[in-house]
Amino acid sequence: MTLTQLKYAVCAAGENSFNDAAKKLFISQPSLSGAIATLEKELDIAIFHKSKTGISLTAEGEEFIGYARQVLEQFELLDARYITKKESKKKFSVSMQHYTFAVQAFIETIKQYGMDTYEFEIYEDTTYTVIENVRNCKSELGILYLNDFNRKVLQKIFGEFRLEYHPMFDCGLYVYLAKTHPLAGKKQIALEELMDFPCLSFAQGSHNSFYFAEEVFSTIPYKKIIKASDRATLLNLMVGIDGYTICSGIICEELNGEEYVAVRLDSREEMTIGYLTRKDSKISRIGMDYLEALGKFKDKAML
Repeated sequence: MTLTQLKYAVCAAGENSFNDAAKKLFISQPSLSGAIATLEKELDIAIFHKSKTGISLTAEGEEFIGYARQVLEQFELLDARYITKKESKKKFSVSMQHYTFAVQAFIETIKQYGMDTYEFEIYEDTTYTVIENVRNCKSELGILYLNDFNRKVLQKIFGEFRLEYHPMFDCGLYVYLAKTHPLAGKKQIALEELMDFPCLSFAQGSHNSFYFAEEVFSTIPYKKIIKASDRATLLNLMVGIDGYTICSGIICEELNGEEYVAVRLDSREEMTIGYLTRKDSKISRIGMDYLEALGKFKDKAML
């Protein structure tokens, strides 16, 4: 197995066909196909599934490509420091459930590196995709919550994927709604009071098990429920139809604006905010800076 083979495999993983990948690599398609075939034979796995419509990664291939990306990134750092001695581009990627405070921490991290050359990535996505992105090395860190309901199931998945969950802080449960909502002025809201209003939830795609829900109390048979895929849409629905969602209560007015409020839910339930890492990886300096920025929201966590 060579670095060239790894480079070829990673490039092909981002394309629809070996022909498209070969053009990007400035080599012939037979040369690329032969290199991939040799690599698969050496590893005794099928990295790609080939069909008339193109190529796609197998389950084993997704795992392998994740490690390959990590090796290539480390080689680039070594090359820049000891061989070419040029300044390397700083890279960092994080995946998260839809948390404004996690986005704000990302912004604060960027500000620290504003004068440097960098390539940062941030993904707000479904719970399962957050886990997959860390597993496959697409993201260095994954930000999500655990509670008494989903902890055992998600911890089992973390173990199977060789991931480790690191708790950061605990939060009480709050109802997040527009300031124009009829219940916005209350000091505390009972779950029963919410039943006549639309409950807003983040869609989880094909992995729509209750255990992957981003909202606590996902098993309750709500009278009205609307699922959306992005945070901006949910905010619009809060204003437009008096919708609400259950959240941590950590508000970032800098990003969401001042039109929303978090009111304590009448419940003793709690959620733990934490981050995922791969068990075999070391957190980068930028990753540590991001976690430090994220940790500042601990004081804002409402219990």
